[in-house]
Amino acid sequence: MSALPQIGDSAPEFSLPAVPGGKLSLKQFRGKQNVVLYFYPRDNTPGCTQEACDFRDQSTALTRAGAAVLGISPDTTASHEKFAAKFGLPFPLLADADHAVAEKYGVWVEKNLYGRKSMGIQRATFLIDKRGKIAAVWPKVKVAGHVDEVLAELKNM
Repeated sequence: MSALPQIGDSAPEFSLPAVPGGKLSLKQFRGKQNVVLYFYPRDNTPGCTQEACDFRDQSTALTRAGAAVLGISPDTTASHEKFAAKFGLPFPLLADADHAVAEKYGVWVEKNLYGRKSMGIQRATFLIDKRGKIAAVWPKVKVAGHVDEVLAELKNM
């Protein structure tokens, strides 16, 4: 179990199946644009849908601020395709089926829901600069207002 990367750390590298676009890796963005990397538990669940739609609604502003948005969950690419189509998501969703990337980022954690323990994604967002360094971390995201916080941080970079 890895600890969460901290500000100034190199962002853990990854390459994952993505919708759309086949495979995406973090290094594709190096030197070109900042990356807003957000981890979410599951497609088509209330909090995750709200978060994805908030990123969608601010996608133009995020792009203007120099960032690419990438969403990661353990769902399959087939699930991501349906989710992205249903809500018109304009950014890639990455399938971390074996949760290896979530583990690298320290967000694959034990959860306790109604007394039942299970492993799952802790909702978190990482802002990665053009050099591949962590510029900001939101370790336990509250969905309401989150995208505005990310945008404000981007504008300060």
